[in-house]
Amino acid sequence: MESINQLGQAEFVERFGPLFEHSPWVAEDAWSDRPFADVDELFEALRAAMYAAPRDRQLALIRAHPDLAGKAAIEGTLTRSSKSEQASAGLDRLTPDEFEAFTRTNTAYRERFGFPFVVCVREHTKESILRVAAERLEHTRDEEVRVALEEIAKIARLRMKDVL
Repeated sequence: MESINQLGQAEFVERFGPLFEHSPWVAEDAWSDRPFADVDELFEALRAAMYAAPRDRQLALIRAHPDLAGKAAIEGTLTRSSKSEQASAGLDRLTPDEFEAFTRTNTAYRERFGFPFVVCVREHTKESILRVAAERLEHTRDEEVRVALEEIAKIARLRMKDVL
């Protein structure tokens, strides 16, 4: 932790900014909470920065996530972390029927909530992802923002373990 606490803001953001998809502001905001006693305190500072952000910034964070098995995956423009995470759930090896199911789900979800379906895919299979998405389509928008942020926190926690 000593070396992490000694990082300048730019180095800290370079190391921990990618934990939150295309949203380095989370790490920028957490940096000022140093020194961190341990990894849990570091993660809590990052998580707290995400939750303390204004709603428009939180929505931008949610919108920064790619659709699962969507356009970015097809075009090969996923971040390295997202590509690995989607592959862990088999989303890079979908049958045509499964691909169609994900496309329908992504479209329905975006139409209902105005942002992509975000789930910590490392905790799921492709079947459970579709099941959870169907359940979450029943949420209100406020409920879904809350759940999406919880999922982003799970994703960031796992990414942090990879980084450290």
